Amino acid sequence: MKYTAYTILACLVTLIACSPAKDNRRGHEYMPDMVHTTGYEANLFDYYYYNRWGTEEEYKKFAMPRTSVPGTVARGDVSLANATDPAERMADMNNFEGLTDGSIAYVPNGSVPYYYADTEPERARATKEIVQNPFPISKQGLEQGKLLYGIYCSICHGDKGDGLGYLLREADPAKGIVAGVYPAAPANFLLDTFVHSNVGRFYHAIMKGRNVMGPYADKLSYVERWDVIHYIRSLEAKAKNLEYSSTLNTLNKEAMPWDPMEAEMKKGMIGMVKDSTANEVAHGDQSTDTPQKMEVHK
Repeated sequence: MKYTAYTILACLVTLIACSPAKDNRRGHEYMPDMVHTTGYEANLFDYYYYNRWGTEEEYKKFAMPRTSVPGTVARGDVSLANATDPAERMADMNNFEGLTDGSIAYVPNGSVPYYYADTEPERARATKEIVQNPFPISKQGLEQGKLLYGIYCSICHGDKGDGLGYLLREADPAKGIVAGVYPAAPANFLLDTFVHSNVGRFYHAIMKGRNVMGPYADKLSYVERWDVIHYIRSLEAKAKNLEYSSTLNTLNKEAMPWDPMEAEMKKGMIGMVKDSTANEVAHGDQSTDTPQKMEVHK
């Protein structure tokens, strides 16, 4: 009798647990609010009859997008975008990469506010107002910029930045190459109008697109956009027999070469260590601790 009761109970539990499954319906679920949570995929309306959130309308309200709490800062937001001078920018960059004590490295996801709309007047305003590349010219940045330029830009703008990419190729029947068809000629970055233009012209085009070129804000992170612009500037400098590298920039004043900046920073650190050592000796500090090497952004 005892085993019979257990058997009946097990059958009842099985029947309840497995119904009312049909087609794509999984039947009753254990802890269904975890399966259909409104927080897992905020824009998914996954109403189900057995929910404990309320009516269908109430459930939909939970799943709707909401305005962020005032003062919310997106993870990946970088204050260096608004830095007022090179020293402040370098400090923000070190915080951004987690090099400063107590700081946490952020993923460069492009969470930087952009206050310019996709209109011609706003494009002109961005061109006029955005005059500095927030990142110094570094070897690593130029290499990354070259890689990204090759992926996203060169097919239209050409490997040299002359606007003669693969999509504008000329026909060569002997090699089986057909002519490229493009409704509007891509920008030739080597023209003086681009060389002498503020960096905002390039950044706005990346963010909002231009003519038949679509925006690349969702494909390039905040840092990557500026790396690509660094590389475009290096192509312009090469065409003008000038230099735009981590050691020297004779093309413009919109970005600082990294190597001299790093040398100055190291010189300043050495001076700080010497002053600190002299101060310790003057005050009778006989500590033998060796000063720790400070990391700097590259």
